[in-house]
This record gives sequence, structure tokens and C-alpha cells, in this order.
Amino acid sequence: MRFRFLAPVLTFSAIAVIMWYALFNLDPSEIPSELVSKPVPEFSLSGVPGYGPDLSSTDLKTGKITLLNVFASWCVACLAEHPLFMELKKQGNVEIYGLNYKDKPDAAASWLKRNGNPYVRTGMDEKGRVGIDFGVYGVPETFVIGPEGKILDKIIGPVTQDIYEQRIAPLLQGNNS
Repeated sequence: MRFRFLAPVLTFSAIAVIMWYALFNLDPSEIPSELVSKPVPEFSLSGVPGYGPDLSSTDLKTGKITLLNVFASWCVACLAEHPLFMELKKQGNVEIYGLNYKDKPDAAASWLKRNGNPYVRTGMDEKGRVGIDFGVYGVPETFVIGPEGKILDKIIGPVTQDIYEQRIAPLLQGNNS
């Protein structure tokens, strides 16, 4: 009876420990994807006007590792990763496919004209239906696609040089040689 006051203190302490652990030990960009190790969802989309052929799920079964980058003209973070994708295109290390997410065709075309086009093919996902099938939380997101069309990894947020070297390059070295 004298220790009834301890229940709220113990509850608060337990919540504080959990919050402290989550704050300092968990990475919010590491959200597990149920699609990793599964085939790419089936889709077929029209391309961004003036920027190459249409994009479908069969295009991602190339026999080598590729990237599928989810981008939009209204996405500021997409602009941050775009120079890296332009450099990767120049180096020819990996083919990158673009899934334009919830964007207007003219806006997407203008954005690619202004910033360059690192994509082999693009697909306009104007209503975000394909994005839902991929479990897209927001843009940018990048999927590493295996030679037979299976998703090997999902990167949430902009791809940086460090992320490329730590997560993508080892996959490329292991399977595209």
C-alpha cells in the first residue's frame, strides 16, 4: 500500500529507457521491407514524355543488378542524390531506371531537362499505384534489383556516396562481374 506511488514512477522509467534506446540505437531510415528477396511487382507505365521508352516490370529483369529510383520533380531530397546518379551513369557501373512518383508529366520532363537524365527508362506513376505495390513511403527511395528481377535491397531517402559504397557497390561487385 505504501508503494502505490511507485507504479507511475516505474512506468515512466520504463518508457524513458525504451525512448532512450530508440533515440540512440535505432536508425529511422532502416525500415524493413517485406519485398526484399521477392520479385518486383508487376507493372507497366508510360515514360516521361521525351525521355525514353516506357517502363515495365519486365524491363527490370536484365540479367544484371540494376537500380530503380523513385523520384519526383517536387522532391528536394531527389535533387540531392541526382548528381550521384548522373556520375554513376557516366561511369557505366549500373543501369538506373526511374519511377516518377505522383508527378505531372510536364513537371517531370522539365526536371529531367534541367538536371539531366541518368535513367535508362522512366515510368510515370501519376497516381502512386505502383508506388503502393513497392511499399513506397515517400521519395526518394531506391530499390536494388537482382538479375532475375528480385528486390535485393531498399534504400529510403537520398542515396549518398557512402550508402552507394556500403550497400550497392558490394552487390554490384558480387553479381555483375
